[in-house]
Amino acid sequence: MKTDLKPSTQICREDNERAWNDLAYEAWNNKFGAPQIAAKRIMDNPEKTLTGLNHKLGQVSGKKIANLLGSNGTKAIALAVLGADVTVFDFSKGSRTYAEEAADIAKVKIRYVLENIVDLPESELSADYDIVFAEIGIIHYFTDLVPFFITAYQLLGSGGRFILRDFHPVSNKLISSKGTTAKIRKHKVDGDYFDTSLVESEISYAKYLPAVETQKVYLRKWNLGEIITAAAKAGLIIESLEEEPNLSCEQYDRGIPKTFILTAKKA
Repeated sequence: MKTDLKPSTQICREDNERAWNDLAYEAWNNKFGAPQIAAKRIMDNPEKTLTGLNHKLGQVSGKKIANLLGSNGTKAIALAVLGADVTVFDFSKGSRTYAEEAADIAKVKIRYVLENIVDLPESELSADYDIVFAEIGIIHYFTDLVPFFITAYQLLGSGGRFILRDFHPVSNKLISSKGTTAKIRKHKVDGDYFDTSLVESEISYAKYLPAVETQKVYLRKWNLGEIITAAAKAGLIIESLEEEPNLSCEQYDRGIPKTFILTAKKA
């Protein structure tokens, strides 16, 4: 639901961080299985874990890669299995524990920096990463996107690439859907594409926990113009914007964009 309280950036941030720290480890165990189960699945097919990003990442062996808000570390572990030098930046202690346990079992090393990514210490802003990426359900946690993109810019080395894959604003902001299967699902345009208010929502891992344990978070849902503009303001050079259909559903949903991939570089 929308909130008329319009909490300050700091309050919103503290509430979101608290929610992500409290129950993340338990949620990832429920979603992916214990770390040893997740590690085996990643080791058996790391490319599948990176579905949706493979064609943008390219050859990753020997590359230095930063995963912004990398959460449970599954993408980072897959990249490490493929030979990349990977650092995750995230503020969730529970997610770090899960990621590090799974990485140990997979016999790969990932570096997990427990910090808010818009407040990284100068020592971390090394400007030598080949690739910086963030993936699915990330940007709506920010009440200002420019600092997020600036962090990516400061981490990248000259010529480095930034990749953002996230929910498309048409599906995430404008259209609501009802129905359990594609044949009976109904879509309704009931959102405001230009709405700038914060929205109170269940945290994304809520369905993997008992209802009494879940917490609310505040989301700021951005439109494409705002996203592209923020990236440009941070100094990134936009290379492409790829809009993706909902390939997980039948043909009835494929005409609606589900996700997008923004690719940019640092000069």
